[in-house]
Amino acid sequence: MTISRREILKAGLAAGASLAIPSVLRAQTAPMDARTVHMVKAAGLSIFDPTVTTVNMTLDHGLAIYDTLFSLDSKFMPQPQMVGKWGVSDDKKTYTFGLRDGLNWHDGTPVTAADCVASIRRWGQVKPGGKFLMARASDISKKDEKTFTIVLKEPLGLLPTLLTQSLYVMREKDADTPATEAVTANIGSGPFTFNHALAKPGSSFAYDRNEKYVPRSEPSDGLAGGKIVKVDRVIWDLIGDQQTALAALQAGEIDYVELPPADFYPVIESDPNLTLQVLDASGQVYYLRMNCLQKPFDNVKARQAVLHLVNQEAYLSVISPDPKYSSTVTSFFGDGNPVSNDENTGWFKKGGDPEKAKQLLKEAGYAGEKVVILQPTDWAEGSNTSQVLAAELQKIGVNAELAASDWGGVAARRVNKGPVNEGGWSIFITTESNSSRGDPTATESLGASGEAGWFGWPKSAEYEALRAKWADVQTIEERKALASKMQQLAWDLAGTVFLGRVVSPIARRKTLTGLIGMPELVPMWNMEKA
Repeated sequence: MTISRREILKAGLAAGASLAIPSVLRAQTAPMDARTVHMVKAAGLSIFDPTVTTVNMTLDHGLAIYDTLFSLDSKFMPQPQMVGKWGVSDDKKTYTFGLRDGLNWHDGTPVTAADCVASIRRWGQVKPGGKFLMARASDISKKDEKTFTIVLKEPLGLLPTLLTQSLYVMREKDADTPATEAVTANIGSGPFTFNHALAKPGSSFAYDRNEKYVPRSEPSDGLAGGKIVKVDRVIWDLIGDQQTALAALQAGEIDYVELPPADFYPVIESDPNLTLQVLDASGQVYYLRMNCLQKPFDNVKARQAVLHLVNQEAYLSVISPDPKYSSTVTSFFGDGNPVSNDENTGWFKKGGDPEKAKQLLKEAGYAGEKVVILQPTDWAEGSNTSQVLAAELQKIGVNAELAASDWGGVAARRVNKGPVNEGGWSIFITTESNSSRGDPTATESLGASGEAGWFGWPKSAEYEALRAKWADVQTIEERKALASKMQQLAWDLAGTVFLGRVVSPIARRKTLTGLIGMPELVPMWNMEKA
């Protein structure tokens, strides 16, 4: 059976031949406030702590309400954000950071060095950049109310860059929460406050301009510079039906749709009030993760079977039929990044290689074990590609079945390391920034530390030993050589299998301007609404 995106969506498109039909949303909402922006994000928000997850919705939530010590500018260089003055000792082992003036929590109390130290220590337990730092640090402590130091066992030139990697600073009492337990207070020091009174889980969340936020004086530049909020409120509306979302965008009931289906692009481009805009030019890599702890994918040959099986063109035809927005990808380090390479990519064949996959499954001793694919029904691309994957696996004799839920359900279930008959899982599909795959210190899915690592839990001590050297190599040539060695091992390990790279423009009304384009994250400051 061949499943195409157009077949999956054709019923919806037929229904949407006239997009002037009244939407459910339209009948339920009052005219929008000109200072309020309505956004339809790619999926729902169910986890509110950006330290305990890599879900993009949660990271965007964190970007709104929390602040960061350093942030990347548009050239991906680290720039001070909460930090004012900072310096490093002559031996390059002691960094001293001073907080800038005007930093306060949303509850009115001042941000202190103790808050920063507690946040760094919690982040250091779970995030890859944090783990790199903690392995090199001999002491992290406050010196006074606004100053703290990080003392290293040996120099680490990447330290400011590491501090940009999903380190959201929380109040000390929140940051003292175990890193495996989500913080739910939603009290940050960032440019937006979380409006608890308007929170409607499963429907919408609201963020208000933090009137007491003191932005930096520098111009906005990527995620760095002055975070100036130019609207009063941003509301994330959860509209699971894409047709309804598009109709609401056309009607002016919402201002932004984060992930419009590619089939809708012609309709959007023909509407004089709407436009498509690429915020992440690097694009997203779609990939699947297998549970390396449970049968059948605890056997490396079973994982390699999936690597050889996948026909990337088939997935891309479902995700993004227009080839100008998509490409295949074979390097473990993404497509077109400085360290992308061709090492050990002989597994890639146009159309996939089902016969090789069958052979590897046989060598793995596959005996018909159930393979459960987590299918996120509120994320169309994830849902559709899950169906394609199930069909591909079934064709070669795998007992594959789909487990449907919303993305929140996927995020909750993928934590389970147990077998499928105890609520576990076998495969889930997700995406991440193609750009971020060029840095193994920043990207959790590029690790291979087993149960201490990211979902799927592939393990290779040899690979991890190479990854640990990343922070020490200085030149791009050295990093390319290291990346080639890592890729050789990564494709043999086969914990991750790519489905392709896609550049996905957002859709917005032309009255909404000032959106900042960066990989992965969508900041809400700087937006303006006419």
